[in-house]
Amino acid sequence: MSSIHEPIVVGTFGATYGIKGWIRINSFTDSMEGIFDYQPWLINQNGTWQKVSVVDWRLHGKTYIVSLEGVSQREDAKFFVNQEIAIFPEQLQELPSDEYYWRELVRCEVINHQGYHMGEVVEILETGSNDVLRVKANSRDAFGKQERLIPFIESDFILDVNIAAKQIKVNWEPDF
Repeated sequence: MSSIHEPIVVGTFGATYGIKGWIRINSFTDSMEGIFDYQPWLINQNGTWQKVSVVDWRLHGKTYIVSLEGVSQREDAKFFVNQEIAIFPEQLQELPSDEYYWRELVRCEVINHQGYHMGEVVEILETGSNDVLRVKANSRDAFGKQERLIPFIESDFILDVNIAAKQIKVNWEPDF
């Protein structure tokens, strides 16, 4: 699990492209081009995050390719292949008070509508139809559950999200 203060992975570098040091990228942002809204990028070198500056970028087929500062040859670009691209949390845009980033839900305590403490969010799973909270109990609870998967469907199952209090209120039976 990552801390809310650790860099956030927003993509990865793919294969090199051409002889001038260009590199393909895989963007994890909502729109593929959105990754370029965040500068500088960070890469993890031996446990330390280092800044990397994008000099130029363009669409090539269905992916984007980038030219990085100080990288002008294919051999230099090979260093970046398969590395994660991250940003500092402070680089994320400020959201309205009633919105939040998924990463802010991790480590929130989940309490059902009857006040039963179900555990804490350890992960959010993307299933295609809707996202799902993976809630892990602190220990095997009174209903024998160690983990619950709760669909993140607001008003049906998710009643309230309070990021400041790190709590999510759900409409979910504790024995399910």
